[in-house]
Amino acid sequence: MSAESYGKGLDRCEANHVPLTPLGFLDRAALAHPKRLAVVHGDLSRTWEQTRERCHRLASALVTRGIQPGDTVSVLSPNTPAMLESHFGVPLAGAVLNAINHRLDPEGIAFILGHGECKLLMVDREFSATVAAALKLLDKPPPVVDIEDHLAPPGECIGETDYESLLASGDPDFSGRWPSDEWQPIALNYTSGTTGDPKGVVASHRGTYLMSLLQITNWAMPRAPKYLWTLPMFHANGWCFTWAVTAAAGTHVCLRRVSAEAVLEAINRHQIDHFCAAPVVMAMLADSAQNIRLPRAVRVLTAGSPPPLAVLNAVLAMGFDVEHVFGITEVSGTPVGCVWQDGWDDLAPTEQGALRVRQGVRAAMFEGLMVGDADTLAPVPRDGNTAGELMLRGNTVMMGYFKNEAATRRALANGWFRTGDVAVLHGNGYAQITDRSKDVIISGGENISSVEVEDVVHGHPAVLHAAVVAQPDEKWGEVPCVFIELKAGVVAPSEQEIISFCRERLAHFKCPRRVIFSSLPKTATGKIQKFRLRQQAGSQEAITGLASHG
Repeated sequence: MSAESYGKGLDRCEANHVPLTPLGFLDRAALAHPKRLAVVHGDLSRTWEQTRERCHRLASALVTRGIQPGDTVSVLSPNTPAMLESHFGVPLAGAVLNAINHRLDPEGIAFILGHGECKLLMVDREFSATVAAALKLLDKPPPVVDIEDHLAPPGECIGETDYESLLASGDPDFSGRWPSDEWQPIALNYTSGTTGDPKGVVASHRGTYLMSLLQITNWAMPRAPKYLWTLPMFHANGWCFTWAVTAAAGTHVCLRRVSAEAVLEAINRHQIDHFCAAPVVMAMLADSAQNIRLPRAVRVLTAGSPPPLAVLNAVLAMGFDVEHVFGITEVSGTPVGCVWQDGWDDLAPTEQGALRVRQGVRAAMFEGLMVGDADTLAPVPRDGNTAGELMLRGNTVMMGYFKNEAATRRALANGWFRTGDVAVLHGNGYAQITDRSKDVIISGGENISSVEVEDVVHGHPAVLHAAVVAQPDEKWGEVPCVFIELKAGVVAPSEQEIISFCRERLAHFKCPRRVIFSSLPKTATGKIQKFRLRQQAGSQEAITGLASHG
């Protein structure tokens, strides 16, 4: 009878079941810490009380301008206060926030605005010329609001009003349009385009709420962290740290442009204790400040391709406390991390380095991780050798791809989100990505991990960035080709020097047969766009599969 008894008189109601949303973090920060520093941007600073008022003004103004629940409102800006405020003000108007990569070309921006059905666009004046060109490509361009950030370089205004005037027209006491269902969308994030045209990833209020709390608990962020915005806020909403730092009532320190000098200056000036960054930023720090020792530890989350051991060791020596994590836009952040185990600090540096590059295990607030056969879903053994696809399951996984049901079904088939990453499981259950499925090179029937070759090439003292792709070969089918971006001011090695360097450290069949020195094409989050390199190398995948990228 107990089950039947528990089924009576214990219903959901407004008192015990409120839709989950990260929007409530703002009210709480302003209530508990009204005078605490919330935002710093150059010489500008605002408290949580002031920031809350501005966000609610923005929401009110958008509603007054006719924005309806479920409308898409786009923002194209670097890491500025306006971009941060949009993460609260836009969804408080009942709208869906679409933060756009400001490094895209006009065609890419136009595609997102059109496909995302943008009803209003807010744009930083630095990028007004690019946006103006994008708007000309649209049959029905949205109205534009200029963001005239005080640290932006000169730029022509193209909007019908400016951001500060828009806020001035809003009501600071506007209560907001809160979600009636936590499964309603809060954000539309387009994938970074490492494999071609982007897809629109729809994130829910529920998923971003849980990811925000996951980030706080998994990283064990202290009370009132001082967080530096090196990670673009447009990238999966800054892995949800836009909301997570707010939940912790910390301080958002904005950074328009990321450079080693800017990062180190901000650390010293603002006592920064946390930031997130792609390995490209780690390489930047290691290359320009190798002799600097930080006055205190600064915690860093790095994700993307596995950080080269040489780069990782260099930044660790500087005093950065680096944790390697794995994330993807489709899960709203980084729910997998290389949790450092007791006793690992006693290992030799080379052993520590081999452990640090693993993606690791799922967070406590994320429900499932599996490495298995993509077709049968049979898990791989924990032998550190048998490869399978990395698959995820949890409450932060996307609602789906916007206006792309077929892609959604493929990505979420049989109860798992398919990441497209090839990985192995080690004996302790830690996952390690060995490649993207598209990046495995099959040479003479042997599988070659591009990541393994890249890690060796990164060990050469002249190499800043390296990327390995397949190139056609009459005898072997395909062989490795490496693209190298050199450090500034170094003597350029020859192609043969790089190949010989690899042959001393790798099985010969894994070594690159061709070396191309050039600046590597990257997304705004530091990911190398290998599909462009495959085109240049003439790989079979680029020739036959380009149309299917997305």
